[in-house]
Amino acid sequence: MVPVDSQTMREVAPTFSGAPAASQAKIIAEAGAVLAATLESYDITSRLRIAHFLGQTCEESAGYRTTEEFASGREYEGRQDLGNTQKGDGPRYKGRGLLQLTGRANYADYGKALGVDLVNNPTLAAQPALSLKIACEYWKRHDINADCDRDDAQAVTRKVNGGLNGLSDRIAFTQKAKTAVARLQAVQLSGAASGGAAAPGAASGGAAAAGAATGQTRPVLARGSQGDAVVQLQNLLRDENFAVAVDGDFGPGTEVAATRFQSENGLTADGIVGPQTWAALDAAKKKAG
Repeated sequence: MVPVDSQTMREVAPTFSGAPAASQAKIIAEAGAVLAATLESYDITSRLRIAHFLGQTCEESAGYRTTEEFASGREYEGRQDLGNTQKGDGPRYKGRGLLQLTGRANYADYGKALGVDLVNNPTLAAQPALSLKIACEYWKRHDINADCDRDDAQAVTRKVNGGLNGLSDRIAFTQKAKTAVARLQAVQLSGAASGGAAAPGAASGGAAAAGAATGQTRPVLARGSQGDAVVQLQNLLRDENFAVAVDGDFGPGTEVAATRFQSENGLTADGIVGPQTWAALDAAKKKAG
């Protein structure tokens, strides 16, 4: 399980001040406390699945600063397609949650699925932890994981939004989430490779890279890593005819090249450079030399 939490959500979300910041802090704290376990229970477990989920929920909740639609909900009054058959149903069942559950019929349906009486207690859908479960249930019902696995931001957005509103922001939030999740996975791999906790600076190169040439354990690298170890990685990738810049910054180009190398060599193609990828790169260099 990738240990995503409130810190991960903060890395994705924009920064606010005043009342919006306070609201955001509350939502992130409550949802973040159960984020990893809830995502795990819905098989939202890979980097792409988690990143797209966070990117979409961040956009839909206005940067994690609200779990309730800003509008009154009057525009939903009388909407038969939403099951709003009684007077006052529009405002009563307006959009709430990280993915804006809307309409009496949906409140009844999702409430039944989660064992919560949302029809008689509609404001419960705005509680951060429950709204996270509702969002995951929606994600599951619309088979959005399959679109995440293809990294298809447009398909994901259409299923969440019904169109492509805010697509550029959704993509930007998703990209930030990819970086945050990759960092967590790199830390996990560093711990596994060393048989314990990752050494300070392991994900950013630096002093840890100095021992690479002498056979010491090399750091696990991922998007966002910087330093001498990244330079060494980029040189090895260039030796394999990948057109990456040798700048010591593990950015998108290096990630794409590393992922392609892994795929071509029968490794897990996740763009995270751990012991197996280092070994394969060394073997390729030795074979070519």
